[in-house]
Amino acid sequence: MSRIVDVVVPRRLGTGFRWLLASSWSSNLGDGIVIAAGPLLVASRTEDAFLVALAALLQWLPPLLFGLWAGALTDRLDRRRLVILVDSLRTVVLILLAAAVAFDVATIALVLVAMFLLGTAETFADNASGTMVPMLVQRDDLALANSRILAGFVTVNQLVGPPLGAFLFAAGQAWPFAADALLVAAGAVLVSRISLPPHLTEPRTTHLRHDIAEGVRWVRHHAAVRTLVLTILIFNVTFGAAWSVLVLYARERLGLGAIGFGLITTVGAVGGLVGTVSYGWITRRVSLANLMRIGLIVETLTHLALALTTTAWFALVVFFVFGAHAFVWGTTSVTIRQRAVPTELQGRVGSVNLVGVYGGLVLGAGIGGLLAQRYGVTAPFWFAFVGSAIFVVLIWHQLRHVAHTDELDAPAAS
Repeated sequence: MSRIVDVVVPRRLGTGFRWLLASSWSSNLGDGIVIAAGPLLVASRTEDAFLVALAALLQWLPPLLFGLWAGALTDRLDRRRLVILVDSLRTVVLILLAAAVAFDVATIALVLVAMFLLGTAETFADNASGTMVPMLVQRDDLALANSRILAGFVTVNQLVGPPLGAFLFAAGQAWPFAADALLVAAGAVLVSRISLPPHLTEPRTTHLRHDIAEGVRWVRHHAAVRTLVLTILIFNVTFGAAWSVLVLYARERLGLGAIGFGLITTVGAVGGLVGTVSYGWITRRVSLANLMRIGLIVETLTHLALALTTTAWFALVVFFVFGAHAFVWGTTSVTIRQRAVPTELQGRVGSVNLVGVYGGLVLGAGIGGLLAQRYGVTAPFWFAFVGSAIFVVLIWHQLRHVAHTDELDAPAAS
């Protein structure tokens, strides 16, 4: 067993990172359970399409509302204690929700409030835990460490969690939320075992708005990180436009039913697993900056291929490749940002990136819906292809800044 652990999480990554990874995988399994159980619970309480859509929006909204504040607090407070506190609050909300469901007093209003509170807590927890990786791992091992974090997300959050959540919900509507409470609580306990080096030089006396502005200014003046944030914003607009109508595309364009649509997510997650297994091999042969360039091209061609094809099996191959690309891109982007950003700014810079991620998705979803309504279900994919292609041409020269940051021989993290 110890040999398997050493292969998955080499000893050089440190005991602290092993605790953090175990906490991440535990929380991600809980989140994956609720990915399926949450919508099922909402649908069991109402047939109103607006309320069902509102439940999804209330989980996307917190990063936009509180992301920048979460980053400022992460850089101002003890990060380990912040994660423990927020995960403890998440546990309380989940226990209360499970109890309300068990006693059949969970109204749709209560469920929607719970979804919003869980999304808000997750925003703070994810921001703080993400800043702990470069505090625990040497700079040269950040790519490996981040690949292990995202590997857990792909496996337990996307592959294992949703079917387990659906099974638990069928067994009893309260069970998935009780299970999530247990897993999130376990994540808090695991984080409590970590010992972090200090990142606070002196107590801050400035207002949080000043801290947020400082983080935004830092991003604006740092060429590589500015390029990353701009790229994730634009590419999430194009991605959000296309993927917002994916269920309609799968049915009308590919002729896939409910099972076939579910297969798209599974195939993408399997592609992510392939990216996980091969990431170390890839990064030994390709620089992180070139991985970014390749990723931009792959995503652009993905939209083109899906806009053109009507063949289900070919589309599934495309989704598989896209899943591998998404994993590699996500790991690479996080690694480059962590290498470039000073420890005391990790929270705020990460929050600016987070706002870009969700801002792009929300804006893209609106654009995709309008285009599909007026011009047909493939229109969002053509928009995504053209928009991505134009942006790649415009940003290509700027990627030299990312290459420069990748090559810097910065001191290793403590």
